[in-house]
Amino acid sequence: MQEDWMPKQGMLFDNIDDAWKFWVDYGGRMGFGVRKQYKHISKDGSGLATSCRFVCCKEGLRKPDKRDFKTIKPRPETRTNCPARIGLKNMGENWMVHDFVVEHNHMLHTQETTHMLSSQRKVSEIHCQQIDLADDAGLQQRSSFDLMSKEVGGRTNLGFTRLDQKNYLKKRRQNSLVNGEAGYLLQYFQKMSLDSPSFYHAYQMDVEDQITNVFWADARMLFDYGYFGDVVSLDSTYCTNSSYRPLAVFSGFNHHRKAVIFGAALLYDETAESYKWLFETFLEAHKQKTPQTVFTDQDQAMAKALV
Repeated sequence: MQEDWMPKQGMLFDNIDDAWKFWVDYGGRMGFGVRKQYKHISKDGSGLATSCRFVCCKEGLRKPDKRDFKTIKPRPETRTNCPARIGLKNMGENWMVHDFVVEHNHMLHTQETTHMLSSQRKVSEIHCQQIDLADDAGLQQRSSFDLMSKEVGGRTNLGFTRLDQKNYLKKRRQNSLVNGEAGYLLQYFQKMSLDSPSFYHAYQMDVEDQITNVFWADARMLFDYGYFGDVVSLDSTYCTNSSYRPLAVFSGFNHHRKAVIFGAALLYDETAESYKWLFETFLEAHKQKTPQTVFTDQDQAMAKALV
């Protein structure tokens, strides 16, 4: 007797999404990855799908690359032209299986390794919330992943890998840049660069692709430094933003003894590493012109970076 989860000719599905979910679950039970091969659209302009085919992830063969002779270490072949597939036709009210091949020409995964297949990996909504909470609390990605794995009895029951966790956090941070504080700042920089091509800005990323330090100098700042940059004062005591991040301001005096600004930066912290990046970026913005005198607030980390 054939199991309910086994595909068979004439099987019906309410829609194409249900059919795809069934194929994914079937691949997980059998131990192979899945992917979509094609979906045919009606030519009458209605945009209605008429047929589709789902296949094994090892279907087909990689097309030869004309640059292969230049490749020292070519990628290993991952496809075996596997014939396993399921084809469906749109019958109007439902989708019917009209083509099904069960045989594979490669070894299948065991249940202990099936969770590593890309088609079987998914970060659930609950896990997304846990990842967000751990990240906001400053918990390292490895530690939070190990904690979630223990909660479900092991990594095989988690449903995703550390790479999926990293990609989720990266995507979340990229989305937060769209409307977040950093996003508005980068939009401002883009607008200023369009209005004034000489506008300079730079930002530093940490190992988790988060923006840490930001520096900018407009055309007027660059012009003033070229004439009055022999003596520079650096003050980083301003912490007026909501995150209490240091605002560093390079300033000086012009020939009318009026204060002028040579550049500004939002720093993540006041460590020697942050100041070192700030000074190097400041010199890069000003064509490596070094001031003769720099007045600071005698901060040790700043003094260490100045050396």
